[in-house]
Amino acid sequence: MAVLHKIKAYLYDNVLTKDNPNDFIARTVSERSLNVKQICEAAVTRGGADVSAAAMEHATELFLKEMGYQLCDGFSVNTGYFTASTQIRGVFDSPTETFNPQKHNILFQFNQGEKLRSQIATIEIAILGVAEAGAAILQVKDVKSGTVNDLLTPNRNLKIAGSKIKVVGDNPAVGIYFTNTDTGMRTAVDATDIVVNNPSELIVITPDLEAGMYTIEVVTQYTVGTLLKEPRTATFDKPLTVIGIQ
Repeated sequence: MAVLHKIKAYLYDNVLTKDNPNDFIARTVSERSLNVKQICEAAVTRGGADVSAAAMEHATELFLKEMGYQLCDGFSVNTGYFTASTQIRGVFDSPTETFNPQKHNILFQFNQGEKLRSQIATIEIAILGVAEAGAAILQVKDVKSGTVNDLLTPNRNLKIAGSKIKVVGDNPAVGIYFTNTDTGMRTAVDATDIVVNNPSELIVITPDLEAGMYTIEVVTQYTVGTLLKEPRTATFDKPLTVIGIQ
């Protein structure tokens, strides 16, 4: 199959495995995050769609709204490009135990479908080399829900794996921040809520955040052997979700 796409990626030290201290993982260089409107506009300007971008956006929003409704009724969805289903996380200690939102979670699971999987053969990967030795967040795990790079549970533990993310320095900007992607409100983690503070792993208590989408930033003056004069920022490139009370 002909190459139609090209994805760029940098290599980072693999801090997620301990068996080989010299291996690397690749992280894609994301140009930007596209919303429904931008994809519909591209479908018209690049893809030659025979409907207007506005009409396509309206129809897509209607489809997604109805898909969400059906998922909430327990139906699974198969679009060909992705599958989606509703899952219940958490342990039930007896056959008569009922759902408890303080103990159990409802999650929506999305996976690649056959139509999208078939396009993998058209992608060329360009490894740009080892990334500059700066701070980087590689993975975020919400301990309560057990999800990786997905959910945030307020007032519960969050594991952040990365490179050179130890929070140190006397600059007032140093710290860990959660920024609401809609409002721009930035919430700092209290210093006393940093449970583990290592160069490759942080464990923090997630602040009491409202429902919404958030990005995570680690601002630190850490480097090997000394402190940086000015802090640097590691931003996780995947937005994470705080869900409302069930």
